[in-house]
Amino acid sequence: MKIVILDGYVANPGDLSWEGLEQLGELTVYDRTAPQDVVARAAEAEAVFVNKINLTAEVIDALPRLRFIGELATGYNNIDLAAASRRGITVCNVPAYSTASVAQTVFALLLQLKVNIGRYTAAVAAGRWVAAPDFSFTMGPIEELEGLTMGVYGLGNIGSRVAAIAHAFGMHVISPTSKAVEAIAPYVRKVTFEQMLAEADVITIHAPLTPQTRGLFGVAAFAAMKRTAVLINTARGPIVDESALADALRSGTIAGAATDVLATEPPTAACPLLAADLTGGDTPRLLITPHIAWQSVTARHRLLQVSVANLAAFLAGHPQNRVN
Repeated sequence: MKIVILDGYVANPGDLSWEGLEQLGELTVYDRTAPQDVVARAAEAEAVFVNKINLTAEVIDALPRLRFIGELATGYNNIDLAAASRRGITVCNVPAYSTASVAQTVFALLLQLKVNIGRYTAAVAAGRWVAAPDFSFTMGPIEELEGLTMGVYGLGNIGSRVAAIAHAFGMHVISPTSKAVEAIAPYVRKVTFEQMLAEADVITIHAPLTPQTRGLFGVAAFAAMKRTAVLINTARGPIVDESALADALRSGTIAGAATDVLATEPPTAACPLLAADLTGGDTPRLLITPHIAWQSVTARHRLLQVSVANLAAFLAGHPQNRVN
């Protein structure tokens, strides 16, 4: 079997091994592939692995030998599932591999918003503590998580783990989940979306990007939130209207935000969230990290293990983690 990985660098920049896939066939790995080169590079492939490469209906139909598509991620909105199904091509993803990694990043971002550790350590390194007149100095209020209400939008694997950690911090947890009350943890209170907006001190997004969630957090949502509330997004960038978020932060409609994802990645200079007045100063209103929540070594190792297992299961005639 000829196996092609079209954008392998981010999942494995060289600190892990492709050996498992090499044992299943003739493997070719490309760190990155430009859209115009996808068909040529995958022309002879029977199995193709992608992370963010778009496999449109046109691309899929141009690959006559293709039998298997492996998504090197959980989200698979970059693959035309209908086109793959028409061709009888099996598409598999890797669910839940980054649950712990993303959950800890949520709290790294939240704690930075509330405690500002990074800015304080940078200030000490810059000599500001040496020059301070007191034994302690402040760059803005430090807040406790205990007693705050966290709204979890999307109560799947990651959202449920975040809810558990929030509970351990002493936070109240609410969620507009579609799950039955009996199917969620007893410390999670089921509410409507509107109730979550009105009650939450922190809202964290863990939903997939769908036509229903695209732009869901926009002008109306921010207007309904507390002025003291903060928003965290480690899911998909387009779920948040970036212009509306920038306006909400500048106007004080909400107090702050942190995002690990943007609508366009890497962003262009025109991205409204990259403005210095939002991200700079002693107490920035916005924190941006470059889509790293999933990226721990442990999570990426798990990702490759499951990807190998997905292809092996397909070859054995019993596909796992199939999404089409």
